Amino acid sequence: MRRVMAAGAAAAVVLAVGGYATADVLDVAPGILTRDRPVTVPTPTVSGTPRPVVLPTPQPSGSGLLAATGEDAPVPTEEGLARAVAEASDAAELEGGLGLSVRDGVTGEEVYGADAARARVPASTAKLLTASAVADTLDLDARIPTTVVAIPGSSDLVLVARGDMLLAPGAGNPTAVAGHAGLADLAAQVAAAVTVAGTDAVTLRLDLSFAPGPRVPPTWNPNDVRDGFAGPVVMTGLATRRAEAGRPAPAKPEVAVAKTFAAALDERGVTATLAPERTWTRPAPEDAEELGSVESATFGELLSLALDESDNSLTESLARQAAATAGRPTAGAGAVAAFVRARLEADAVPTDGMVLKDASGLSPGQKVSPSTLSAVLARAVGGDSRQLREVLARLPVSGLSGTLRNRFTEKATDDVLGVPRAKTGTLRAGSSLAGTTVTADGRPLTFVVQVDGFPETYDGTLRARAALDRIVAALTRCGCR
Repeated sequence: MRRVMAAGAAAAVVLAVGGYATADVLDVAPGILTRDRPVTVPTPTVSGTPRPVVLPTPQPSGSGLLAATGEDAPVPTEEGLARAVAEASDAAELEGGLGLSVRDGVTGEEVYGADAARARVPASTAKLLTASAVADTLDLDARIPTTVVAIPGSSDLVLVARGDMLLAPGAGNPTAVAGHAGLADLAAQVAAAVTVAGTDAVTLRLDLSFAPGPRVPPTWNPNDVRDGFAGPVVMTGLATRRAEAGRPAPAKPEVAVAKTFAAALDERGVTATLAPERTWTRPAPEDAEELGSVESATFGELLSLALDESDNSLTESLARQAAATAGRPTAGAGAVAAFVRARLEADAVPTDGMVLKDASGLSPGQKVSPSTLSAVLARAVGGDSRQLREVLARLPVSGLSGTLRNRFTEKATDDVLGVPRAKTGTLRAGSSLAGTTVTADGRPLTFVVQVDGFPETYDGTLRARAALDRIVAALTRCGCR
């Protein structure tokens, strides 16, 4: 679900076919969790007063990770927050069931909740649960290698896939996330090595033995794959062939990679014949000699891209890699969802009422409460997971980036543009927002708002989504004391 919905008609098609309305520009603005240097974002006007939002500098461990800004600002009261939410939540679309949890962005303590314990449809805010599990398992500064090895005593080569689904078919771009590693660069290394060895013809197969699992999670609606809202989940793929609304990914991304790499070798004077696909699940021999290797963007960058663009397949792949790294099973239906649950429970995140079927939120029938999502945000704010904090610092910015690019742009909410940051979740069965904001008094907050029970129509979905935006805008513009 990555396509920008630039017009209402296009959005209508998206919702009618796959149930999602999203946007897809890269994250370009900071938020209250940013850890670099203090940054001033576009100046929103709150209650008629221009208010630059200065973001915090990271503090030493134990000093409060958001203490650089907001620590001395007044904390909103429960009564004030309840009043602001009530004034903003009179839309009919919210009558079916609104759940909300607001926490202090300095201490992580909940300051207001409304029916927060009832599990509802999370849609893509479920990706925050996966982000927590991935951030607590993988080294977010590490990169994914794609390597080619030679089998001793033969002309057989094996391309060892370890999870980079965003390979460039040509040269890699060191400044990019998608397309960071390039197959042309890998082919140049391999061609040089085999030419020195006096070989100009090889047999090529892939090693897809790492983190095996269903090509398409069985709980997904097949129409979402057919229509480009998600693609197959395998451990390799081309950045140029990602699923997009109206343009599905290849049914076998690994074949596209193999053919592209073989063609790149051929351009360099090495003829590559592809071995039968049935051999591609075998691991490469341990004594194989490495001929070349390229590396992806960092896991942190990949995870941020998955959240920013709400990429279902990339999220599932990263979760599967984390599960495999943790020694958990990945092949069975629900195995990755079970890993995410186990990781959350190990981190003392409450999971009462939670029903997870995948790692991306795409499957029907899933339920997560505001309390669960709020506890994940609190782990980042409170310093329990510095890696998760870094990921949440890159969440989409209201009106500016990612799946929030076209949100908060209506007259009722455009006074807070650039302040709230959030992961979106939009399905016909439920809508949600989970992220961070800063009050008019300068106090950082985290928030989770979820609604279900609204009319499951295109207009109903958009109205529910807009109603959530108004609630978050109310939290942002108030002092609530």
